[in-house]
Amino acid sequence: MFNSLISLIPYSFQPLFINVLNVLYILSPIYIPFFLGFIAWHLWIGYKRFGFILKQERILLELKLPQEIKKTPLAMELFLGSLHQPGGEGTWYDRNFLGKSRTWFSLEMVSIEGAIKFFVWTEKRFKNLIEAQIYAQYPEVEIYEVPDYTQFVKLDLNEKSMWGNEFVTTNKVDAFPIKTYVDYGLNREGVKSEEITDPITPIIEFLGSVGKGEQVWIQILVRAHKGGKTGWEGEDWRKIGEKAKEDLLEKLKSEEGKPLRLATKGEQDILSAIERNIDKPAFDTGIRGIYITDKDKFNPINITGLTGTFKQFNSASLNGFRPNRVPGFDFPWQDYKNFRVNKIKKELFGEYKRRAYFYYPYKSGKQFVLSSEELATIYHLPGGVAQTPTFSRITSKKSEPPTNLPF
Repeated sequence: MFNSLISLIPYSFQPLFINVLNVLYILSPIYIPFFLGFIAWHLWIGYKRFGFILKQERILLELKLPQEIKKTPLAMELFLGSLHQPGGEGTWYDRNFLGKSRTWFSLEMVSIEGAIKFFVWTEKRFKNLIEAQIYAQYPEVEIYEVPDYTQFVKLDLNEKSMWGNEFVTTNKVDAFPIKTYVDYGLNREGVKSEEITDPITPIIEFLGSVGKGEQVWIQILVRAHKGGKTGWEGEDWRKIGEKAKEDLLEKLKSEEGKPLRLATKGEQDILSAIERNIDKPAFDTGIRGIYITDKDKFNPINITGLTGTFKQFNSASLNGFRPNRVPGFDFPWQDYKNFRVNKIKKELFGEYKRRAYFYYPYKSGKQFVLSSEELATIYHLPGGVAQTPTFSRITSKKSEPPTNLPF
């Protein structure tokens, strides 16, 4: 077999190839232990971190909305600042030997047979903080700790039809922002309701359109972005943003470094958008969606609705979202009897239920960074402009009891 391999190499290169193999063989007692040790070390870290994560108690909080919300998405952006929790990893010993990791949260918009609900999934130790920060921005919202809705659904592909996908950004440079609520003019107070264009409304309308036996789940997983070795696999996004600005400005200069021309209105808008974006708290982010229903009620149009959920946030000159990890193939011979498609579906479903994205063994390579402004755009409590009939709102106003009640 070895001689057959040698014969495939051009004759003039055969001596060199044999010499390289001899050197690798002689040095193998040195590099093989290092190589195996490197693999064992990473498996050990993953094992310890997975064990640490399993020990953290998690809860699901449902946000029940009042009849009217007059706050702009800025209120949600201020709340999201409380979820920027970069601590919890401690020292290098805590990270690499005890498996400690910083926490993450899940912001969820769900439709159960057309009934729309908002959830926040979190470690239990953050419950009081989250409640206080939500009440500070939305005093009339009611918050309840509820059972996990995903635990009531079992994925049996013989009885259920399921489709899902993850989302990634269209621009590889995350510092380029999506179209945010500021671009839609929702940062201005006193705007008349008939003049409001809330980009979350199409999501609400889609969620409210599903019928009996159908469910749509949208999950936005976030953790504080730190960059570097202990954070997201890459440079700090502010440095990337500054580099993107410098590259754009360089195009306006001659080879001697002198101004070649003034920036166009479009170029000025891009620079301004990047500057505003990288000045905000940043979050490592993963987004996925699930559509699941009884087999006889499966409606293919809801696949289009799910993949187009975030289309209104796309900007051709900046950034946007596109579907990724889609359970489908172009040709039938690529997937015999749907083995690969069903495997992807089961993985998406299982990872959704675990709210898993950032850490071993469910670590995704497609996470990206969004600012608090971008997150508040795709997840905020809609005002009266969202009038979907199945949108669950509080029917009566909660108030404190009078102080002069007899005891």
